[in-house]
Amino acid sequence: MLDVMSLSYPFQTLLLGCVSVTTPTRRYLCKTRWCQVQATPPSSVILNADESGKFSEKLHGSCLVSRKGAPFVTQGSAVGIIGGVSVDATLKFLRKLVELSSEDGGDSIPFVLCSDPVLSKELLSYERSCFVSSTSKAESLKLDSSPIVQSLRKKRVFLENSGASCIVMPCNVSHSWYEQVSEGCSVPFLHMAECVAKELKEAKLKPLEAGSPLRIGVLVTNATLGAGFYKDKLQNEGFEIVLPDRATMEHTVIPAIEALNRKDMEGACNLLRIALQVLLMRAANSVVLASDDMRDLLPPDDPLLKKCIDPMDALARSTINWVKSSGNNT
Repeated sequence: MLDVMSLSYPFQTLLLGCVSVTTPTRRYLCKTRWCQVQATPPSSVILNADESGKFSEKLHGSCLVSRKGAPFVTQGSAVGIIGGVSVDATLKFLRKLVELSSEDGGDSIPFVLCSDPVLSKELLSYERSCFVSSTSKAESLKLDSSPIVQSLRKKRVFLENSGASCIVMPCNVSHSWYEQVSEGCSVPFLHMAECVAKELKEAKLKPLEAGSPLRIGVLVTNATLGAGFYKDKLQNEGFEIVLPDRATMEHTVIPAIEALNRKDMEGACNLLRIALQVLLMRAANSVVLASDDMRDLLPPDDPLLKKCIDPMDALARSTINWVKSSGNNT
């Protein structure tokens, strides 16, 4: 796993965090900031990237770095991953990707990850600057999103040149600019909401009420609500969308996020339960929990989780299906 905090072209120099490389005979750490990509290390690389240089988590993957000037990933259908608002959410997506792709006892799929703390802060600032107007359209408080789009595009190009055969963004907010970021991309660029819509379509759900349309709830933050891509993608598959109304956003969703920011986990969890119940009471079959902040608030045994859909899981499954269908990964 590579944490690319800045990009230098041509793709020969990377600004790295702390790297832990495990081989059958030795294990060593490298805590350098600038590192020239010169040779091919073993295929099990662990990079726990944060600004403090501490190891937040250890995750094995098959991220391959090639010789200077060549693509980093040189075998199979490698996945290029652009990190988003939360490093923790990105790591959880990676764990899901590794676990699902290797659950049959085989090797996990190769991947290259760009996780930029500066971009994460910009995404978080954008998300917190948005509010919902009376028309349910999110507006930004004089925040220019062009630097975010430029950064996302640079990382996309970097991943293409790194040898990635498809690209994903495990981040809801980043998908607000999916069209601009994916424009001109030379490899498939999976859309998280399309992955969710496809899985729901294939599930062949039945309406809760006879003769009624199939309703899917979507619980989102202001920024994602305003972008509207979940509504568009799900409606394209024939679903009726149930979104939080203004009162639900103001009295449950936004306070839940504020409680989460205060580390009031119990308060945030209770508010999330109320928001989910409101959507389910409006005859929604399931609720897409499209919030990077709130997706892990509910305990694993909470009955409400059975009614929730995690877009990150859908993206991971779709990514693995793409790799398998491409026929290049063994």
